Amino acid sequence: MVRCIIRLLLTASAFYFLFPMLPGVQFHGNFMHALAAGMLFAFFGWLVEFLAIAISAMLTIGTWGMALLILLPAWLFGFWLLPAVTLKVLAGVMPATLSITGWLPAIGGGLIMMIIGVATSGDTHKKMRRDIKIIRQS
Repeated sequence: MVRCIIRLLLTASAFYFLFPMLPGVQFHGNFMHALAAGMLFAFFGWLVEFLAIAISAMLTIGTWGMALLILLPAWLFGFWLLPAVTLKVLAGVMPATLSITGWLPAIGGGLIMMIIGVATSGDTHKKMRRDIKIIRQS
């Protein structure tokens, strides 16, 4: 729970402080608008990722797995584009607050958001090792 609050505050700070420094990205509003944009970014990020996975699954099933020849390299090299797509969607929903003039500024902002996500995701390996240790003890 604390990690989610820290991620939200860092995301809102990125909207409020960092994005105005990027050429092609403008944020108009106060920190409360940035908090709302951070919450919407999290929701739309989940939605964009869900749609990407669903489309990938449908293509894989529909082509009897042949689409994986294209989808696997696309996922490996294009995973960092999902936050950029999410930012473009958010800019379309909140045009008075956030405006992004092209895909290059969206990719720059998406990389910032991806770094925040990676920094606040936590160490899942430590949790897994702790769970395995608990299972072995019982």
